[in-house]
Amino acid sequence: MRLGVLDVGSNTVHLLVVDAHRGAHPTPMYDDRSVLRLAEHVGADGQLSEAGERGLVAAVQRARQQAAEQRCDDLMAFVTSAIREADNGAAVLRRVREQTGVELTVLSGEDEARLTFLAVRRWFGWSAGRLLVLDIGGGSLELATGRDEEPDVALSVPLGAGRMTRRFLPEAETGGRPDLQALERLGEYARDLLEPAGTKLRSAGEPDLVAATSKTFRTLARLAGAAPSGAGLRVPRELTATGLAQVIGFVSRIESAALAELQGVSPQRAHQVPAGAVVAQAAMAAVDVPCVRICPWALREGVILRRLDWLEGA
Repeated sequence: MRLGVLDVGSNTVHLLVVDAHRGAHPTPMYDDRSVLRLAEHVGADGQLSEAGERGLVAAVQRARQQAAEQRCDDLMAFVTSAIREADNGAAVLRRVREQTGVELTVLSGEDEARLTFLAVRRWFGWSAGRLLVLDIGGGSLELATGRDEEPDVALSVPLGAGRMTRRFLPEAETGGRPDLQALERLGEYARDLLEPAGTKLRSAGEPDLVAATSKTFRTLARLAGAAPSGAGLRVPRELTATGLAQVIGFVSRIESAALAELQGVSPQRAHQVPAGAVVAQAAMAAVDVPCVRICPWALREGVILRRLDWLEGA
């Protein structure tokens, strides 16, 4: 069957269409994304702006049309932290449903962590043993660990790369160079916030494999020398703590406008790389790991796999 997954994140609206059935590898057939930066449309009053809502409606309408053109049998649509945390999020989702016919499901941070963990487990398989998974999004950082397909511990911490950029490094949003003192403050903030999460994850047991997903981790690994995306999904990629420290030293001394010109860096997300790097470093330190393996599957694939499991059970 052909499944469509619409992921409305803090930065992008991403439609992924796959051909899949239970027990088979989901085959990507269509991929489209647009940069909406929904989180930036949530004001100090906690309300998603009218402009943000109009952009969301337009993006969802476009994705629904694309899913129809791709002959999807089912379209699964979900939103994460940007709408989850907006005070008027429920009202906005109701109006989106009325205007587009698409029901956007709100995933909790723990849901994100569990579904991402499922995707990583299926990618690496049972031979990976106890898994520890790190996933940096635009609004939050998800962490999970376990031996099975359902993690023993699943956590979400408000340390997304976009959120931390807006809070600590606003100059990077306009193409400037990060403030070094602000980067240090961000590091201290992230370490303090992650201390209880790290303790809980470490107490669950030592992992046999530590994996990282998300555009942020993939970009950092590429800057540290990992193979480019053109080499294929199955080429092993990793990010070491030493390599990450070198990347931080580099990205903290370059304008985000110049960083956007480098291979492997998305121009739309270049300004978030310094904050994402500092959060990644704090997360790896919190769980005391020297290296992470990069997994190409993440939340969207987890949603697909869970849906296939449900269909098989039904």
